[in-house]
Amino acid sequence: MRTAILVDGGFYRKRAKYLWGEKSGSERAKELHAYCQTHLHDRAGGGDRQLYRVFYYDCAPVGRKSVYHPLKRANVDLDKSDTYTWTNAFFEELKKKRKFALRLGHLSEHMNYNLKPEVTRLLCTGKRTLESLTEADFIFVAQQKGVDMKIGVDIASLAYKKQVDQIILIAGDSDFVPAAKLARREGIDFILDPMWGNITDDLFEHIDGLKSQWGKRNELKANSTLQEKQK
Repeated sequence: MRTAILVDGGFYRKRAKYLWGEKSGSERAKELHAYCQTHLHDRAGGGDRQLYRVFYYDCAPVGRKSVYHPLKRANVDLDKSDTYTWTNAFFEELKKKRKFALRLGHLSEHMNYNLKPEVTRLLCTGKRTLESLTEADFIFVAQQKGVDMKIGVDIASLAYKKQVDQIILIAGDSDFVPAAKLARREGIDFILDPMWGNITDDLFEHIDGLKSQWGKRNELKANSTLQEKQK
């Protein structure tokens, strides 16, 4: 069956970092390619899968813009940040992959550095002090624009034009429920991969299958330990 794989990039990068740790931009892109290939070779999906295309949705990094950092008490040039360099390397590697299509939205003009929620909680309970704060306690926040819309439009287009028989969506957001319902009404087999994350009941109700690939981090550690013992 003809299969399209749609990847919510922000979701994938966050979950991949949690599941499999830090990697360079190039390595993360190669990992994503391998992860999609695993879906194609998964016989549990019913029949052979022929890749139509992998659609990757994300936002391009912001360059030539400064954002105030409250800890440094100075503006940070975003185009000189490690995140900017990492993201560009990640996108450049994806562009080299066969049948990968990048669908890029943009970031909101309102950007800032915020304390991480867990750090704020520790400050409020008196377990941390302002003097103990470091750059690692802050996170860059910018809202994505146009990404979810592009995913929804592409799902509708693939379904109405009968370009594929199956859609595999790597995401975990219930905002995609209307798109999933539309695809199923058009006869598309709709599979969701939340990368071992929890999903809402309404999203589970409107998909044809739920399948995450590879293993959770604790499972990978257990397998690694077992292999070491067997050597």
